[in-house]
Amino acid sequence: MNVSTAGAVQIIIRRELRLSFRRPDQLIQPLMFFLIVTTLFPLALSPQLSVLRDIAPGVLWVGALLSSLLAVEGMFRADADDGTLEQLVLSGHSLTVIVIAKTCAHWLLSGVALVLVAPVMAAALSVPAESFWLIMASLALGTLTLSWLGAIGAALTVGLKRGSVMLSLIVLPLAMPLLIFGASATDRAIHGDSAAGPLYLLGALCLFTSTLAPFAASAALRITME
Repeated sequence: MNVSTAGAVQIIIRRELRLSFRRPDQLIQPLMFFLIVTTLFPLALSPQLSVLRDIAPGVLWVGALLSSLLAVEGMFRADADDGTLEQLVLSGHSLTVIVIAKTCAHWLLSGVALVLVAPVMAAALSVPAESFWLIMASLALGTLTLSWLGAIGAALTVGLKRGSVMLSLIVLPLAMPLLIFGASATDRAIHGDSAAGPLYLLGALCLFTSTLAPFAASAALRITME
């Protein structure tokens, strides 16, 4: 039975979601890491509200960046090891479609959870409640971009035994502009300034990576499978 491209994407996303919910530890790990990172900074620095508010943008974005990387390494590795990835390719759909579906599933499982929990951690850092929506919007764009960048890194390191270190070396430098613009948007939102400029730049980065990353990741996977 032939399945359309949209149908194949939906099937792969549903499969990834089912497999992830069968292993709840993989879902909880990035969230717990995010919570731990954001709570350690106030303990290490100062409990003063003004200090916490000043460090909140950097803390939130560094925590989100590192938490997103935890789940990236396994994006293709398990399917490549057990032969599922080859079966998906033999189904007649291109690697680009598979990459898009698996990256969207990764963002739904990790990025959306980080976005939803961000207001709680922002409140713990004395961030004004009126800036929560903008923080969530910037993190939504940022985590989606990180998922696309992570797909490239995961595809390049899928054949390595210890690919986590190499993956970090690939993704972290590419994520530096994202960290700068995201922290700037959050800082402006906290201080009541317009965050339109950094948000537009985050949107541009998200659009750019979502356009090019599927082709780059699929090319890397094709080389690995050959």
